[in-house]
Order: sequence, then structure tokens, then C-alpha cells
Amino acid sequence: MSGRVGDLSPRQAEALAQFRENLRDVLPSLPSQDDYFLLKWLRARCFDLPKSEAMLRKHVEVRKHMNADNIITWEAPEVIRKYMSGGMCGYDREGSPIWYEIIGPLDAKGLLFSASKQDLLKNKFRDCEVLRRECEQQSQKLGKKIEMVLMVYDCEGLGLKHLWKPAVDTYGELLTMFEENYPESLKRLFIVKAPKIFPVAYNLVKHFLSEDTRKKVVVLGSNWKEVLQKYIDPEQIPVEYGGTLTDPDGDPKCPSKINYGGDVPQHYYVRDQLAQQYEHTVVVNRGSSHQVEYEILFPGCVLRWQFKSEGADVGFGVYLKTKIGERQRAGEMTEVYPNQRYNSHMVPEDGSFTCSTPGIYVLRFDNTYSYLHAKKVSYSVEVLLPDAASAQQIQKLGDKLSEVALNHSP
Repeated sequence: MSGRVGDLSPRQAEALAQFRENLRDVLPSLPSQDDYFLLKWLRARCFDLPKSEAMLRKHVEVRKHMNADNIITWEAPEVIRKYMSGGMCGYDREGSPIWYEIIGPLDAKGLLFSASKQDLLKNKFRDCEVLRRECEQQSQKLGKKIEMVLMVYDCEGLGLKHLWKPAVDTYGELLTMFEENYPESLKRLFIVKAPKIFPVAYNLVKHFLSEDTRKKVVVLGSNWKEVLQKYIDPEQIPVEYGGTLTDPDGDPKCPSKINYGGDVPQHYYVRDQLAQQYEHTVVVNRGSSHQVEYEILFPGCVLRWQFKSEGADVGFGVYLKTKIGERQRAGEMTEVYPNQRYNSHMVPEDGSFTCSTPGIYVLRFDNTYSYLHAKKVSYSVEVLLPDAASAQQIQKLGDKLSEVALNHSP
């Protein structure tokens, strides 16, 4: 049995009755008290009563903390309103609201330098409440239960800048908040215009998603506009995405409903760095360098690093070894990320590089130019692997007219 209203086994029906009884003290503070709402929490925890109850009670506390009943009237800081991309636009053929996420123009670093993480989380919680209330209104309008949202992720322009660790960590918190507070609310999630780096990005965030959510993620091929129209009437799709919908002034992107983000101007910045923790600290002696080696077994992996120096600048570059098993000088290796000096004593550095070929990659901290001073360098380096399933599927898609569900284990 699906565990939905009208399709409950005797055991599930009994669990629902007991769940309602156990929650009598908090029912009045919930946004809905009907069976549809309560069953979402039971399905999310496979009808395990203690786990479902703990999940819902935690949600009640989060609602209090976020002042959820009044959050629609909360106005986010101007920088979030202007530069946080995404928006609700139109309904699918069954009446579910559609939410668009616009990834490419999103300036995650600019937002994190300009707004508090708490405000970013609160803004996303507000978006979720807007969608939940829209589902309620659609239910009343259509005379049938609408309780899920269709999402379209536009990944055009997804690049290395989006893999910045603080940004990925914050995005993980946003996904976790959605999973823990709005279970069983995602109908399906279409990925459109996915670039080659998508499998790496997806691998970084998929562990924040429940298995049920992952099954709903679908990567569309070059016929994505046709596929969207199978699920959404063209009149409900912006011209930008293959439909006929425009803003009242004729704008094909419907910016009155969907924010397309953009680079955050620096006058919004309230900080120029975020507190970082580093895994390693070394002293690079005067006139010398420090090399760190990483073996990359297959193409498409991404090296991601963060470092800071103390007292003065330090050089940094990435090289590919030409001989295995022995230390090589910089001049003997292939330079793949140009060596240059960074003022990392003033502002910590971060960066990433996509490894196009397998081999031994060397991250080299360079102090050969300093005749007087040793440099203390703190750094963290990670090798980001592509999600195997989505990498394989994107390769398969190429320009083929097809769609692929990312239905796989973690």
C-alpha cells in the first residue's frame, strides 16, 4: 500500500490513528491537521512512529523559531531579494505549482559575503511556506488535493565557482532544511541544460537528499523543452523555457516571477572572508617549496583547495607529474594551473581545477622567491568525484533525445 489517503493497509491506518493521538498537544500549532499532512511525516520515516513523531515535533520547534505563521510578511535583506535566484511560475497539468532554480548566474560567494546564513535559510524557509500555501490554494480552487511541487533546475552556467566549499555546505543546509521540514513535497525535479561538471556537483549534495527525493531527480537531454510540455501546458511555461508565457510587458523570461540572480556588487559585502578550518599546516622554508600529491584515477574529477599564509604572501600552482615515483621540480612537470603569488595572508585563497586526464597532480606552495622568510601555510585539499550514475547518464544523453532518472543508491 502506498501509505496515502485511500490506500492504507490496516497497519498503516492504525499507525495514523496512534500518530494523531500521540500528537494531540501540538496539533493546534501545525499548519494542517488532516490525514494528508500527517501521512507525509509517517511515509518519510516508513511509518516508524517514534521517528515520525520526533521529526514532526522538531518541525514544530523550527516553525516557532522561524515564526512560520507570519514569515510570508517577512522581508529579506535587499541583497537576497535582488540576487537570490529562483521563483515560482505556473502550474503543471495536474495543478501543482512549479518552482524554477536558476543555478548559473547565482553568485553564492557574493551572497555569503553580504548576508547572514540565518537570513539565507529563513528566505528559503519562506519560499517553502509560499509553495505550501500555494498547494493549499490550488487544492481549494481545483477541488482535489494538491500537496506536491514540480521543480525545474536550470543548470546552464554551472561551473567551478559553484563548488566553493562554504557555498556547497550552505546549500547542503538548505536541502536538509527542506527534507526535514517539508517531507514528501517534491513531485519531480527536472535538471535541464546540465553541463559536464554536473555529476561532480550532484555528488557533493546528493547525500543531503533522501532516497525518495533522489528517485525524483531526472536529467533531461536536448529535448528538454518537449519533455517539460508533457508535464506542463505551454501556456504555463515561460517562453525562455519553451512555452508561451511572458510577463505583462512581454518579457520572455518572466522576471516578475523568476529571479535570475547575477553578480552581487561589492558594496553589499559585509565581510571579505568566512571563518575556515584547515586540515594541514606546514612551514615552507625560505628559498624552498612544499608539494602535495594527489592521484587522479579518471577524468572529470575536481581538485578543490583552500589555503592561507601567515605574515606574507605565498606562491601556488598545480602541476601534472611527467615521471611517477620521484619528486620533480616545477620545471620538469606540466603546469596545469599557473603558479602565481597570492596575498593569502590578507584574504584566504580558494580555488578548484577539473582534471581532464588521469595522473599524479601536484599542488605546490612556492616560497623559492623569498631569501629571508619562511612561510606558515594552512591548507585543505579535496578530490571531488563525479557521481558515477549521473556521469554515465549525461554521457549517454549527449545530444540524444532522452531523459534519465537518477534512481540509484548513495
